[in-house]
Amino acid sequence: MTTTTTTPTTAAETNRWYLSAAPILRALVHLCVPMAAAMVVSALYNVINAGFIGAQHDTSLLAAITFGTPLLGLVMAVGGVFGVGGSSLMSRLLGASEHDPAKAGEIKHVASFAVWGSVVTGIVLGALGLLLLGPLVGLLGADAAAVPATSAYVSVMLVFVPILAAAFCLEQMVRAEGAARQAMIGLLLSTVGNLVFDVLFILVLHWGVAGAALAVGLANLVSIVYWVRWLGTHSENVSLSLRWFTLRRSILGPVFGIGVSELLQAGFLIVTTLVLNNLAAQYGDDPLAAMGVAVRIAQVPEFLVMGVTIGVLPLLAYAYGKGDRERLRSALRASALTVGAIVLLFSGTVFVFRQQVFTVFSSDHSVLAIGLTILVAQLVATVVNGFTGLFTSLFQAAGLATPAIAMSLAQGVLFIPIVLLGNLWFGLAGIIWALTVTEVLVFVAGVVIWLAARGRIDRGMDAGSAERAEAVLAEAG
Repeated sequence: MTTTTTTPTTAAETNRWYLSAAPILRALVHLCVPMAAAMVVSALYNVINAGFIGAQHDTSLLAAITFGTPLLGLVMAVGGVFGVGGSSLMSRLLGASEHDPAKAGEIKHVASFAVWGSVVTGIVLGALGLLLLGPLVGLLGADAAAVPATSAYVSVMLVFVPILAAAFCLEQMVRAEGAARQAMIGLLLSTVGNLVFDVLFILVLHWGVAGAALAVGLANLVSIVYWVRWLGTHSENVSLSLRWFTLRRSILGPVFGIGVSELLQAGFLIVTTLVLNNLAAQYGDDPLAAMGVAVRIAQVPEFLVMGVTIGVLPLLAYAYGKGDRERLRSALRASALTVGAIVLLFSGTVFVFRQQVFTVFSSDHSVLAIGLTILVAQLVATVVNGFTGLFTSLFQAAGLATPAIAMSLAQGVLFIPIVLLGNLWFGLAGIIWALTVTEVLVFVAGVVIWLAARGRIDRGMDAGSAERAEAVLAEAG
């Protein structure tokens, strides 16, 4: 068993050293910078991909991609159930194994269950989707003109649901071992592969949106191959063999307890997006166009902040599993300071130069007038959103299912009545500021939940080594 007292000589030992003993700032850079970089590259790809489809000069094709986006988000959420739930448990077990090396053997069971669980669930959902393709396309909102293209896009995407879910799951598992750079490489390989396949399938073979969906599926297969090879070669604890697959309650409970929070969060995100778009559409095309531009601008600091809040999760989980209270607190403090610095630097800069930044995307005066207000609302929301994400990561890292689920429920449960009442009382302004008000209230809820959960976290950190190792497996909420 690798210990943190020896000098790391292999990639696996080095990654574990970052989780266990590296200076906090070095650990954060190692874990969070690759995550943020991968997210920014992914966002850039989304813009380029839209350009490939737009080059076909057929609005129904662009509409098909838009209608299919919620489905893709839901598939990623399914992968997140197994990936986030499994990876947080793996990191806790890895930390607990410093006191009880036998607990490292449980990681193989968690990894096998998570990966194959995501594949089997993906097969079932993909098959159901293909059987109910017509009603599904209608549910996504496609009108008569967009039905053929949307059906083509969705049907190909459904075939690849097991691949997409497994890819998202494996990414989380690689990061669970502290291998943030390898997680980033897999995502970058997927992005590059996606671009290559887009050129082939869309520009050369002219397969339209079906080609775009095929490119997404095959690109994720590329990342799967890379991650499976890396885990097989470098990981001391992870095995994807079916012989380690288990349905023990001690594993299912923690995985699903945390994973369900990811599913709820993604589900509410889809619902809130649909509600927001439908309400804003009542006021014409200008608010929708302005909202699209403002969201893209605000995504830059948002993605950087998410790189920190998501990237630090394995470090928090490892420290919790190990019972290293000081390292957990240090990681939280450093993460909070980093989130605050990013928000002040990027959001503050964009706020000061908001008019100049917005005109880069649109010079239409009517869009600009609404867009500046929307951008300010988005930037204010970003200030608290990062800290809310940090609360969620802490609860997931500690295996606290109930607080994690409560955080996921809070945004969706609060946003819908707030945006409906905002529209009723204040019109368009109420819609614009609804998300900001919701984010502030969710942050307040996060503070309250954190204060209530601190005792439970401390008890877990104070437990003896044997009790802690058992608690890691039993902690499902």
